[in-house]
Amino acid sequence: MTEPDNTAIRVALWRALHVKFDQPPVFVDTIGLELADPGPDWRQRPDMDPRATAGFRGSVVGRARFVEDLVAGHESEQYVILGAGLDSFAQRHQGERQVFEIDQPETQAWKRKRLDELGHPAPHWVPVDFEAGDDWLQRLVDNGFDPGMPAVVASTGVSMYLTKEATAATLAKVATLAPGSTFVMTYLLELDLVAEQDRPGRAMSAQGAARSSTPFVSFYRPEEMAAMATAAGFATVEHVSGQQIVDRYFKDRPDGFKPSTGEDYLVATTGERATVTA
Repeated sequence: MTEPDNTAIRVALWRALHVKFDQPPVFVDTIGLELADPGPDWRQRPDMDPRATAGFRGSVVGRARFVEDLVAGHESEQYVILGAGLDSFAQRHQGERQVFEIDQPETQAWKRKRLDELGHPAPHWVPVDFEAGDDWLQRLVDNGFDPGMPAVVASTGVSMYLTKEATAATLAKVATLAPGSTFVMTYLLELDLVAEQDRPGRAMSAQGAARSSTPFVSFYRPEEMAAMATAAGFATVEHVSGQQIVDRYFKDRPDGFKPSTGEDYLVATTGERATVTA
């Protein structure tokens, strides 16, 4: 069985580090740490330095809080996570939603085994071999998803690894879901839109991704992403900036903890008439 990639494990550990180090926490999740089981010295890892990684950690927990708040406020009972990794919504919110996790078959087999060992509830598993060209929407339906009912679909921390053509194809597919469905995704901004003090961190992240054979390939401007979503057929298209996330969840913290700049959000809803909110 193939373990999750380094990025998925790092995200899970940053979530747990946030709970232990940043007070009060914006988002509480330590189940990913249980799943990863990194050993007792995990906080000694160079990428777990609480001060050096604060901006990255802030982005991870800010996006998690925003997405889960959106899910909580949505009437749909179906929640789909693209590239789920070590996400633990299904374990922390047992019975609240039908949770469908889409990921590579080998990674899901590893996660299923870990959940069984720990006694945690499982989501609806949707194994998809993306490299073989599997149709993830068909696989979703095959595993119990009702295409006639609305859903929330989330894709966070993924788009930078995909070509713009692949992201456009995902947008087009999600736009065919039942009216009232919502798609939320994060994307990295073009470098000139990143604050000067955060550009070294962006460079470091890009170098690390390249060394792991998962290079960053796509960056966007908000108006470009909005145009792509509108062209895909969504009824409403909203741009949520990183600053809005800071204002909503990190304002007036005594420790100054907040996300680094450079990541924005798309929230798009299916329906009949297209409108765009910048």
